[in-house]
Amino acid sequence: MPTLRQLEYLVAIADTQHFGRAAIAANVSQPTLSQQLRHLETRLGVTLIERSSNPIQLTPVGREITDRARRMIVQADDIRALAKRSVSGMAGSIRFGVTPTLGPYLMPAVIAGLHRAYPELRLLIREGIPDEQLAELRRGALDMLLAPMPIGGTDVHIEPLFRESLYVVAASEDPLCSHSHLAPTDLAGQPVLSLDPRHHFHRQTKAICAELNADLLDDYEGTSLDSLRQMAGSGLGLAILPELYLRSEAGGEATIKRLTIRGWSAERSLAAIWREGAAFSENYQHIADAIATEAHRIMKSEV
Repeated sequence: MPTLRQLEYLVAIADTQHFGRAAIAANVSQPTLSQQLRHLETRLGVTLIERSSNPIQLTPVGREITDRARRMIVQADDIRALAKRSVSGMAGSIRFGVTPTLGPYLMPAVIAGLHRAYPELRLLIREGIPDEQLAELRRGALDMLLAPMPIGGTDVHIEPLFRESLYVVAASEDPLCSHSHLAPTDLAGQPVLSLDPRHHFHRQTKAICAELNADLLDDYEGTSLDSLRQMAGSGLGLAILPELYLRSEAGGEATIKRLTIRGWSAERSLAAIWREGAAFSENYQHIADAIATEAHRIMKSEV
């Protein structure tokens, strides 16, 4: 029978499509990885990898076996986690993925509160693109996510947490700011800044621009909400920013102003996600509850 380690090498090849990078990802030498994959093919009696292609590709049967190998690896990790949890309870390290459009402005207070309640619990925070992190969650590289909805899949548990309002903001000296209320038509043709297109927030900004007939700028893509605020504050264009960011110490409204648009509002929904049936599901639920509580506290506080 194949060993779990050999299956991990196969998954690494599928993810990287390169022997060298796969060896680095698997923390093994390239000759060892290549040799073990040959042994795996011999044991199974099939060719798994098309070695002549560049980048490296899997054969059809190789892809099917890799899909099953991913599930086996995740299940093995869950078995180890379940055994650890039976001893340690709310403790240990949890690999936590979060969208950069939320994590820096919400998670510090959540982490501090969890640490006070559970001193042995560690959240290893990794910011990233939600779609990419969902794939990492599915293959076991992450344990839990905080990401915007919608999210699909029967293999993951989706725990809706809260909704936050989105606001169109402009530089304080922008002529639009001289109006106490604007009509949606006043935004027609206005330039709007956004993030890298890989972000869910970019797609939502694009939809809002279509709704308001605003002009989404492709030449000035920000790398963070901070960069959007700074560019908007310098007069490069309007921006759409979420409420928790505007209320945060890092965000704020020193150089920008929210625009009030009659009859228009927008919001986004955030959820915690973990693998269905994961060994630490109860712990993940505690963390999700803490995140929702903190978000609601901030949004109900005085501005």
